[in-house]
Amino acid sequence: MDEAYHIAAGASYLKYRDFRVNPEHPPLVKLWVGSVITATGFHLAPLRRFSDKPDERLFTERNVFRNNDPDSVQRRARAAMFALNALLLISLAFALERVFDARVALGTLLFLMIDPTVAAHWPVVMTDLPVALLSATSIVLATRAFRDWIWSDLAACSAFLGLDLATKHSAPVILLSVALVGAWLAFWLPLRGTGDARWRRLLKIGAVLAVALAILWGFYFFRYAETHTGQESFNRPLADKIADVNTPFYHSVLVGMNATHIVPRAYLWGFADTVHAGMEGRMLPQLIFGRSYLRKGPMYFFPAMIAVKLPIGLSLLSGLGLIAFWARRLPVEWNFPASVILASALLFLLVLLQGATYAGIRHALPVVLMLSIFAGLFVEMAMRSNSRRLRTVMLTAYVLAGASAIPLLRPWEYFNEFVGGSKNAYKYFDDEGVDLGQRTKEIVEYYRRFVKPTGDTTHIIYWTSDEELKGRDVEYLGRDMKRDLLRLSRPERSGTIFMGSGYLSRNSFWDRRVFREATPVTRLGNLFVYHGTFPSPADAAAALYFHGIETVYADKPDLVAAEQAFRQSAEMDPAAFFVNIELGNLLLKRGARPEALQAYSDALKHAPQDQLVRRPIEIQIARFAGPPSAEIPPLRNPFLE
Repeated sequence: MDEAYHIAAGASYLKYRDFRVNPEHPPLVKLWVGSVITATGFHLAPLRRFSDKPDERLFTERNVFRNNDPDSVQRRARAAMFALNALLLISLAFALERVFDARVALGTLLFLMIDPTVAAHWPVVMTDLPVALLSATSIVLATRAFRDWIWSDLAACSAFLGLDLATKHSAPVILLSVALVGAWLAFWLPLRGTGDARWRRLLKIGAVLAVALAILWGFYFFRYAETHTGQESFNRPLADKIADVNTPFYHSVLVGMNATHIVPRAYLWGFADTVHAGMEGRMLPQLIFGRSYLRKGPMYFFPAMIAVKLPIGLSLLSGLGLIAFWARRLPVEWNFPASVILASALLFLLVLLQGATYAGIRHALPVVLMLSIFAGLFVEMAMRSNSRRLRTVMLTAYVLAGASAIPLLRPWEYFNEFVGGSKNAYKYFDDEGVDLGQRTKEIVEYYRRFVKPTGDTTHIIYWTSDEELKGRDVEYLGRDMKRDLLRLSRPERSGTIFMGSGYLSRNSFWDRRVFREATPVTRLGNLFVYHGTFPSPADAAAALYFHGIETVYADKPDLVAAEQAFRQSAEMDPAAFFVNIELGNLLLKRGARPEALQAYSDALKHAPQDQLVRRPIEIQIARFAGPPSAEIPPLRNPFLE
């Protein structure tokens, strides 16, 4: 889903030397793919000011899917990602061989080649696998760098740590791990001679961190501002992004970073976005083990997700490696690096436990990578021992894992047998580890073969881009909103309906029970195809809301049409409280204060019992008690994040 966003952003960084597009992620992956795409031909429209994130996404998707050949762009981008991830995987193997031995590296590589989640991320233009590989490599190299304090090892650790920071905003957790490990060892390890001193070690730690930050700055061309002129040009002001963060500690950290200019402005914008969405949570309904949650799932989510997404054989290998470590069955000199790797994995997992769960397993990939090293340690122990039983267990675990994972043609959808495999996992989960729009081409193929010849009406309720569907010449209801708005606002859907499994989950708003209870005519993985007539006010309410969003956040907004769409949507399903927030903002803008107050009050009435959600609405309502002449700012819609 984010591929077009990353590809167009990378191309814009290189062509315009401007980082305003997609600052949500640091630029390494985008620059890598963008360099391949621009060198082999890519038409990019001139940059402009964007009216919030929906307008910016439209710009990037239109460039990829309408202004270029999307299949050609995808082939080149995925070839670039295969190459990048292969280089990073080889780097991890060399680091493991240097710290442990070749058999540990081999066992880890075999684990990662079998794991479906890793396989699913190999070709896609996303930051999750690169940051996981770089994080694991940085930690492995840190165990050697802070053991011997040799400049060449310190430089290698610093280089990979800098690349890690330039890849994804979760990398500061690894930076913290490296700093803590270095500080601990600086005082815990005995001095080794007259040239060694505690203060020298601390200076070396500082040098590692400083060079890593310098590498990060290099990916932004050593420039603080995202533009040549220095003028702020993001889709929302940085001050507003920082103000979105409600947790006092997180907010104070962001304010301090902004005051010191310790990182480029575009990086800080993305970091604030990550803290708000990734730590405080997105206003998304989530199905977790068959139960519905809003904003955040339970703290056990990520450990449980690793348990159900890893093939059972690979989990067994990692578990046996951990047992071997705790039982002191490894070579003595390996206990220290294994301890550091485990501690870093636990620290990363601890941060995940406090954060949002919408992304599923992909946000836990650094933990998976570090666990794979323990599988490699068990492989080394089994191969070194004379025990035929250990070797049999090792081979059996790999064979079982391969038999479970390799036959699946769509590894993104993989779940192990604990939850009934990939076929039944959608009944228990609907996060981004279940589906992220990978079935769009199947929609196109099915449409061309079975729907287009009949002239049947097509409805697409799936995590895909309108621009991609238009670029691939799919005719669907909603393609032309002037033509289709009236039909979309009717509380029923008739014709051929494509629906992603995530839209079938029980939700507090826009619940599609009628489809959940219906029998699809066919199923393509986690994409369901229905045919017939279905009463579905939820889809009408959702369609009107998104039409309002596209209208109000357009390059040339139509506020009257947007207000009408939000009003109709709220009437159809008032449980979608955020619709009334958008309606209240528009009413406030045109001076209809009593109506705006009523809209905000309706939003509060239907908002979940969550103070991070309710408190901003309560504060907004309280502002109306002030003088009539007092200016009231709009309230941020949490569903936009």
